[in-house]
Amino acid sequence: MRKFESNVQLIKYEVLREVSRFAMEGTLEENYERIPEIIVKGPKPRTRCCIYKERAIMVDRVKLAMGGDKSNPNIIEILEIACDECPINRFTITEACRGCLAHRCSEACPVGAIFHVGQRAYINQEKCIECGRCRDACQYNAVSDVLRPCRGACPTKALTIDTDNRKAVIDDEKCIQCGVCIVQCPFGAIMDKSYVVDVIDLLKTREEKNHHVYAVIAPAIASQFTEAKIGQVVNAIKKLGFHDVVEAALGADMVTLHETHEFVETIEDKKVMTSSCCPAFVGYIKKCYPEFLDRVSTSVSPMIAISKLIKEIDPLAKVVFMGPCTAKKAEIQEPDLKGITDYVLTFEELCAMIDAADINMENCEEDPLNNASFFGRIFARTGGLTEAIKHVIEEEKIEAEFKPISCDGIAECDKALKIAKVGRLQGNFIEGMACKGGCIGGAASLHRGPKDKRQVDNYGKLAIEKGIKDSLRVFDIEKIDLHREHTK
Repeated sequence: MRKFESNVQLIKYEVLREVSRFAMEGTLEENYERIPEIIVKGPKPRTRCCIYKERAIMVDRVKLAMGGDKSNPNIIEILEIACDECPINRFTITEACRGCLAHRCSEACPVGAIFHVGQRAYINQEKCIECGRCRDACQYNAVSDVLRPCRGACPTKALTIDTDNRKAVIDDEKCIQCGVCIVQCPFGAIMDKSYVVDVIDLLKTREEKNHHVYAVIAPAIASQFTEAKIGQVVNAIKKLGFHDVVEAALGADMVTLHETHEFVETIEDKKVMTSSCCPAFVGYIKKCYPEFLDRVSTSVSPMIAISKLIKEIDPLAKVVFMGPCTAKKAEIQEPDLKGITDYVLTFEELCAMIDAADINMENCEEDPLNNASFFGRIFARTGGLTEAIKHVIEEEKIEAEFKPISCDGIAECDKALKIAKVGRLQGNFIEGMACKGGCIGGAASLHRGPKDKRQVDNYGKLAIEKGIKDSLRVFDIEKIDLHREHTK
């Protein structure tokens, strides 16, 4: 039995597994409406008030697992029927209210939403604008602030509440697709759209259309399938029908060289440069710090770099990236990158596909995976990129001063950018990772924890090629264009 961090993740897995199973059998069209009843058998509900509501929610989950609303480019969507259990009123007066004479809470309220009855203060929720001034004014901390988890987690304030003050709404213009709201919603009312059906169709028609379908696995995979060795995971992926499995870490090696040389050539003019491998971090700069766009490295991400290399070597290639990141699904849709990486699967989706195909990884043979360096593999965790650039600087004996700031999570990224904005940053390179821990803490990880970093480091130590140039020596990477403009 697989272990999951929560019932939310378990239910999502079950939906993806059943969608994958029917897609592999070629019977999804006639059976997708049965999936809610297959998962919620009844007669008693598993998590909600009744099986009918659970099944209605499951219908929406199935739709997203099958690709969701194609007209909506946003990867993250709200399951409206599931979004109804959070507290409606953000601020309330608690029993800690002492009925003081000062009435600082009502004096601070700009809309007159606070009134007093007897010795107690109360909030007229029809008037409240959730500014929080009453909370700040109360000397007894008697004002409770219950911010919905999704809103509290969103770094760009892309989540708001509708006019009825009940359902969450995503502002697509502000959303950076990081997926933190998916992880934080306790009711599983937010979900990412899936390409799992498209990938299965690609695999089923590969011979007919003469495609070689490559799986590109993110190095964070080393911390995910703990019940099997990495070679067994590779073998299981090939059993799904993939032509070969390639490490995204090899793309990380390519990006490190490009980014290091760019840093050396441009840092005198830029003063501060930021990394570009995390699409959510780059998206955050675009939406919140657009004045820094010319400071973002022009290097493509490792996913794009390795996809370009694969297609340069094999003209029949189709590339499917597999990782812990929801933002990668949005990255492949960007106009200047579209068609380079064909599809993105998350580790959750890969797990569901393997189980749907009844592949037991523990019984699989081990296939080798030795085409990236130690430094490319540790890109999966915060600080990995910084260590890789230091390695290149030392190996090439570059004299440029490299003073990196490694930011673990979007809050640290924001702090570094704010300081840089006023010219007080004690460094000249910002390594930005939107998720805590780096990619190993991605929204679509099977699990997250301190041991994941150790597992990635151990995976890096298994690399035959210890140096970045050693891993790339057999490839003519000069042919690969690793440059893009983020200002476009």
